[in-house]
Amino acid sequence: MFEILFRNEDFVAVNKPCGVAVQQESLLPDLAAQLGVARLWLVHRLDKETSGVLLLALNAESASELAQMFTDKAVKKTYLALSDRKPSKKQGWVKGGMEKSRRGSWKLTRAAENFAVTRFQSFGLENSLRLFILEPHTGKTHQLRVAAKSLGSPLLGDSRYGGSPAPRLFLHAWKICLDRHGSTLEISAPLGKEWPSEKIKALTVPVKQLTDGIV
Repeated sequence: MFEILFRNEDFVAVNKPCGVAVQQESLLPDLAAQLGVARLWLVHRLDKETSGVLLLALNAESASELAQMFTDKAVKKTYLALSDRKPSKKQGWVKGGMEKSRRGSWKLTRAAENFAVTRFQSFGLENSLRLFILEPHTGKTHQLRVAAKSLGSPLLGDSRYGGSPAPRLFLHAWKICLDRHGSTLEISAPLGKEWPSEKIKALTVPVKQLTDGIV
């Protein structure tokens, strides 16, 4: 059973667990059965290893509208991540071309092709952990994981990009904010019990102040 974060007549937001692939054939039918609807439409994606907010449309018209909003970058996404390595800088931007590397990995280059833009801020936690607040301004494959690696702080549990071993990849799609039909909607997904959530909550309230402070 998926945790339902929000639902109206057009779409539903769920908290996707780590380890669930959005491409798996059973995902949409299982969710549709849980919600008591005939069909769901996937309008964006999360990596299998990433947890957090996932939007699904409840009708074809809304699916087209929401998918276009993601394409037009009209949906603001905020992620939380952990690393056990100090970044080369505490806040700012990571920009560069995304190029395919070996064995399904990607790397950041100075090229303009497939350009990725990520805004970030980091904070120290206990036990040498670092919290990252990440705002992708583009939607490239593995963008946030590659950005963290480029800062010298591969994410905890991200073996593909050199992160330290952990029970899971510590990357969470925390908030989605969208303006639709004249109103602003913000949906957030709570962290799992494996996260040091109280420490993070103390740093991320109010998150608007933190993210708006990046220049």
